[in-house]
Amino acid sequence: MDATVSTGTEDSVWGGGNRPLGASYGKMMMWFFIMSDALTFSGFLVAYGFSRFKFIELWPIADEVFTHVPFFHGNYPMYYVAFMTFILIMSSVTMVLAVDAGHKLKQNKVILYMFLTIIGGAIFVGSQAWEWATFIKGDYGAVETNSGRILQFVNAETGERAALADFAKTLPEERVKHQANEGIWFQEEGYRTSYSLNEVVEGFKATPNILIRTEQLNEEGEKTVLDRKESLAKILEANQVVEGANLIHNEYGHRLFADFFFFITGFHGFHVFSGVIINIIIFLNVILGTYERRGHYEMVEKVGLYWHFVDLVWVFVFTFFYLV
Repeated sequence: MDATVSTGTEDSVWGGGNRPLGASYGKMMMWFFIMSDALTFSGFLVAYGFSRFKFIELWPIADEVFTHVPFFHGNYPMYYVAFMTFILIMSSVTMVLAVDAGHKLKQNKVILYMFLTIIGGAIFVGSQAWEWATFIKGDYGAVETNSGRILQFVNAETGERAALADFAKTLPEERVKHQANEGIWFQEEGYRTSYSLNEVVEGFKATPNILIRTEQLNEEGEKTVLDRKESLAKILEANQVVEGANLIHNEYGHRLFADFFFFITGFHGFHVFSGVIINIIIFLNVILGTYERRGHYEMVEKVGLYWHFVDLVWVFVFTFFYLV
């Protein structure tokens, strides 16, 4: 017969008196959430790595994709992404200062640093939304072949990308956007490019200083530029015009690049947006003196754990998606 031995300490150990690792229930649950969420982000990044390795010779070059800066025209590779990263890291610093001020029960400093954290997060989310809009809209345009490969255009004299507007002809043809309510098509046409394929092809043939650049990387790690004769032959393989990027077409190159961009940065952006909302709620409670009356600012510390996690994830996203 089994004997049951009581030490008299069960209540203090399992009844909440003895905290595992000295952490409260709320902190422990936040750590559980962070660990599970870290696995999700890891899955995204691992899948991205496998896909990029598989299509390494066709993968877009990030320095040629993320070249825009708000209110400035020109080629600024990765400048704005670096600015976004700096803002998010600085918001993590202000969150550390808010937690430290909470430990010292300095309400006014907690308010100040929480406010700065919220501003930093809002700037990052707004910047990411602008980056999405720019990525979706596109910049130069390209054509897609029957095999799904993207053909871009460059100026033979300067070696720089050429936009479709630089050479496409405006032909006297009536282009009607399909509308479901007009009975023209069985479904409504959701998107129509600025130029038809025929206008791009005819304009390309009439502009001898425009060459085609393929997705294929050469030995120098640059996109392969065809000569004029090869370009004229290659343009005949085009079957549609592509402007910008979505989950199906991508003017920058392989469509998986766009897919992972939307999923990874979108998932992270949702976390930052959620963090900003939570920070605002905690910020208002700090102003109302809720935590001052409790005698501790543990809620600030818990939301700080979440915010640091979001910042750390972005460091990995920035490194593996944008830099490597």
